Amino acid sequence: MSGWHRCFAVTLAALALSVSSPAAAQSTSPPRPNIVVVVIDDAGFTDLGAYGGEARTPNIDALARRGAQFSRYSSSPLCSPSRAMLLTGMDAHRTGHATIVEVLPPELRGQPGYTMRLEPGVVTLAQRLRTSGYRTYATGKWHLGHGEGDLPDSHGFDRSFVLDASGADNWEQRPYMPYYRRADWFEDGQRATLPADFYSSAFIVDRMIEYIDGDPARGQSPFFAYLAFQAVHIPVQAPREFTANYRGVYAAGWEALRAQRWERARELGLVPADAQQNADPAGFRAWASLSDDERALYAASMEVHAGMLEAMDHHLGRLIQHLERRRLAENTIFVVTSDNGPEPSAPTADPRFVQWMRFRGYTRRVEDIGERRSFVFIGPEWANATATGALYKFTAAEGGLRVPLIIAGPHIAPQRVDTRAFVTDITPTLLERASLPLDPPEMDGVSLNPVLSGATPAARDSSASIGVEVSGHAALYRGEYKIVRTPPPLGDGSWRLYHIERDPGETNNLAASAPDILASMIADYETYADRVGVLDLPPGYDVQRQVAHNAMMKQLSFYWWLIALAALVLMALTTLAIMGVRRVLRRKA
Repeated sequence: MSGWHRCFAVTLAALALSVSSPAAAQSTSPPRPNIVVVVIDDAGFTDLGAYGGEARTPNIDALARRGAQFSRYSSSPLCSPSRAMLLTGMDAHRTGHATIVEVLPPELRGQPGYTMRLEPGVVTLAQRLRTSGYRTYATGKWHLGHGEGDLPDSHGFDRSFVLDASGADNWEQRPYMPYYRRADWFEDGQRATLPADFYSSAFIVDRMIEYIDGDPARGQSPFFAYLAFQAVHIPVQAPREFTANYRGVYAAGWEALRAQRWERARELGLVPADAQQNADPAGFRAWASLSDDERALYAASMEVHAGMLEAMDHHLGRLIQHLERRRLAENTIFVVTSDNGPEPSAPTADPRFVQWMRFRGYTRRVEDIGERRSFVFIGPEWANATATGALYKFTAAEGGLRVPLIIAGPHIAPQRVDTRAFVTDITPTLLERASLPLDPPEMDGVSLNPVLSGATPAARDSSASIGVEVSGHAALYRGEYKIVRTPPPLGDGSWRLYHIERDPGETNNLAASAPDILASMIADYETYADRVGVLDLPPGYDVQRQVAHNAMMKQLSFYWWLIALAALVLMALTTLAIMGVRRVLRRKA
C-alpha cells in the first residue's frame, strides 16, 4: 500500500473511532436535563395561585404558565405512601410504606408492605439517576424510615439534610406532636443540629443551593434536587411579613371560601362548568355559630396558612433565580406537587394534646399567631374548603387525592393537561426525560411524556385502572368512573360509584343505578389489592384513636423511667405513712 493510501486509511479509521466513541456521542447529543422536584406538604387542590387560591405564589404560577398544569392528577391520602410512590414509581404497598407509622396498628407491624421502610429491592429515582451519572441531593421532609440504611444516603442521594418525621416545628428543632420526643434531622445519615436562625422553607432552599454550588462535579454532571417543604403541614407557621398580606381575607368564613374556591375552579376550567359541589359532612360547625374570638382565631389561622405558602414560594423563587444566574435553569425540569390533600386535624380538641402543648411551651393566640412557639392548624372546615372536592387528607375522596401538579422545563410546551395522572407516573416520566430505560415490571406508573409532547391524549388506555388504599380508605379510577370507600366515622364503609369526570364533587352516587359498573370496578380493586398486598385492618380500627394510642405508647417508652421513679417514690411514701400510723397506734396502746 502506498503512503497516501495508508494515510487515507488511518484517517478513515480515526474518524470512525471518534464517531463511535462515547465521548463523541455525548458531545453531539443534547445535554440531559437537571431535575428539581418540589413537594408541598398538605396543599389543597386550589391552594396555589395558579389553581385559584388566595396565596401569592408567583414563582410557581410562572412555572404553570410556561409548562404543563394538570387538572386530574391524584396522589395518596397520606404522606409516606405518596413520597414512596413518587420516588419509586411503585405502589406504596410494594415499597413498604402502605401507610404511615403514626397510625399503624400493632397487628400489621412488620408485615410485608407495612414495614415502614423502603424494603429490599425497592429502587428510588435518585438511585437510578445517580447510577447514570447524575448528582443527587435532598433537603426537607423524608419520613421514609429512620433506622440503619433507611435515610436518603442509603437510597441514592449524594447529599441530604432531612427531617425524619411526619412534621416538626418550622422555627426550632422541636417536635410537633407527642408521638415524637424530639425533631430528628439528619445530614448525610448523621444526626444534625439546626441553625439558630432556622425557618424551614428558607433553610431547605439554602442548603440545596449549598449542595449544588459546593459539588465539584456540578459542571460535568446534571443534578437531581428533591426539595420536600414542611409548608403547609401543622404546625402552620410563617414570618409576620408574609402573614400580614392576608389580613381580613378570610373573615367571611369557611362556607364563603368554599363557594368562592369552587366558582374559581369552574372559571379556570379545573372542574366542569355545571359540576355541583358536595355538601359539608355532618357535624361541621357553621361559621356563624362561632364566637367572635373563635372566628378571629380561625380567620387568622388561614392567614398564616396563606402566608406559609407565600413564604415557601418566595424561597423556591430564590432557588430558581440562583439557577438562572448560573445558566442552569434553562435546562432544568421543575416538578411541583403536593403529597396529599389538606390537613383536617384539630388537635386541641384533645385535652391531652393541650397539656402536651403547654408542657412544650406552645401557644395558640391571635397576637403572635404563626410565629415562634405558636401552634397553628386550620381544622376540618377550612380543609374541606381548600380541598374543593369532597373531604380532605386521610381519605380517598377527591379532597384527599386530587392535588396540584405542574411540570415545566425544556421541550414542555405551555398547556393544560386534563387527562388522568397518578403519583407513580412521576418517576417513569423523569427517567425517560433523563434518557434512561424504564422498568415496567417493577413500576406501576407510566410515562406522561407522550401526553406532554402531544403524541397521545391520555397516558393510559380507558380500560386501565388505578387503585389506591391507605388505612382502610380506598379508591379505584377506571375511565370516567371512580369507586371510593370511606370507613367510619366519616363514611359507612360501603363502596360508592361516581362519574368522576362530570362529578368531581362526588355528589351523585351511581351504585344503585349502575350495579354492573360498580361490580366490575370492585372486582378490579380486589385484583389490585391482591397484587400489591393490601392487608385487612383489625376490627374496629379508627385512625384517630390509633394515632392517640400510638402517641401514648411512645410517651410511655420515652418516660417509663419517670413513671417507675414516681411509683417507687409513691411506694416509699406509702410505706412511711403506714409505719407512722403504726407508731401512733402503738403509742396509744
